[in-house]
Amino acid sequence: MADAPPSKPLLFTGAKSLSTRLILSTLTGRPIRIMKIRSTTSSTATGLLPHEISLLRLLDAVTNGSRIEFSMTGTGLSYAPGLIVGSGSTTSTSSSTGNRAGVVRHEVPAECRRGASYFLLPLALLAPFAKTPINVLLTGPGCITSATSHGDVSVDTLRTAILPLFARFGVQNNIELRVLRRSNPGAGGRGGGGEVQLVFGHQVRLPKTLHWMHPGRVKRVRGVAYATGVGGAMNARVIETVRGVLNPLVPDTYIFSDVSSAPFVAAAENSRGGKGVAPQDKKKKTGIGFGISLVAETASGALYSADVASPPAGGVTPEDIGRQAAFQLLETIEQGGCVPKVAAETVLVLMAMGSEDVGRVRLGRDVLGCEEVVGLARDLRAFGGSGWGVRDVDDDGEEDGRGDVVVSVVGRGVGNVGRKIA
Repeated sequence: MADAPPSKPLLFTGAKSLSTRLILSTLTGRPIRIMKIRSTTSSTATGLLPHEISLLRLLDAVTNGSRIEFSMTGTGLSYAPGLIVGSGSTTSTSSSTGNRAGVVRHEVPAECRRGASYFLLPLALLAPFAKTPINVLLTGPGCITSATSHGDVSVDTLRTAILPLFARFGVQNNIELRVLRRSNPGAGGRGGGGEVQLVFGHQVRLPKTLHWMHPGRVKRVRGVAYATGVGGAMNARVIETVRGVLNPLVPDTYIFSDVSSAPFVAAAENSRGGKGVAPQDKKKKTGIGFGISLVAETASGALYSADVASPPAGGVTPEDIGRQAAFQLLETIEQGGCVPKVAAETVLVLMAMGSEDVGRVRLGRDVLGCEEVVGLARDLRAFGGSGWGVRDVDDDGEEDGRGDVVVSVVGRGVGNVGRKIA
């Protein structure tokens, strides 16, 4: 954003970290070219998948002047980013249903297997650097608001465990995530028919430098148990199991129960066919299931999360879901650090894009050594960022045996060129 993009694009290979590379390209203004995207897989899964194409359409809707080119087979992608304009004054739309004033309505295709957070998290990273506020309504037959088997967190975890971390960088006003219609993955893990709206109205010139060294002790646990198209007794059984595991650890545990009906989506084709078919026969229920999102908060504001949803094929009891979520939360707390794995990329990207100063954050060894964080460090170097400094934590015996490390990141000074100085 700050400098004119060079004529020669950065070259990458493979489909891994595609969304992260697109976001870094948009933030830094560097064009990229990605080759060999699933070029060795079967013919039915070659090239870009529906959710990746949908993300590109969404980026095109919130930017101005972006150039996107595909190869004939879809295994090659060229992306030249434009200015992040947001949606306050946009006249384009990322769907064929039109665009309301100041709201980008983005429809996710029914073939999509990724959750809504796959699209919303990149938007949240772009929003502080946008010219105008971002207001995106995510809808369509492929919108899934729950957690998925591909590692996507639910919109509840995004709202309660990731978006609050933006306040550490001075971004905390006019941020809201509204769940208008819930959904779980449909048949085969595809589609859901949910609806969620992200309102991000706080722009900054530069994110603040982060210094976060003490995670603190867990003081309370909050959560949301959701049931879509099934009885509310599912939520009660999940909550009872979770509390049975967590109450000895944290007595201050409160889990909200949300029961909603399953959404209707248009059927691919009418099995009856012929004339005289009722209009309601052209729609079907989808997104049926249940799940839970848990967040543990410490005295210093660290947020550890867990997210489990029932599989589309069924066969899992609410007690199994609740027990799995509670143990997953305990494992996340055990990993240590101030930032869990699901939020590490968000925090590290904001640190790298912030002021030209050294920021520090404490991470667990398992978090720092995961594939996503290691890949992010390499990508940041490719986009002109500096290397990270890593050292062991010296707690003077305060928290023995945690094995955490301190990661030092030098900000690149990527400013918001579209924001007017008051």
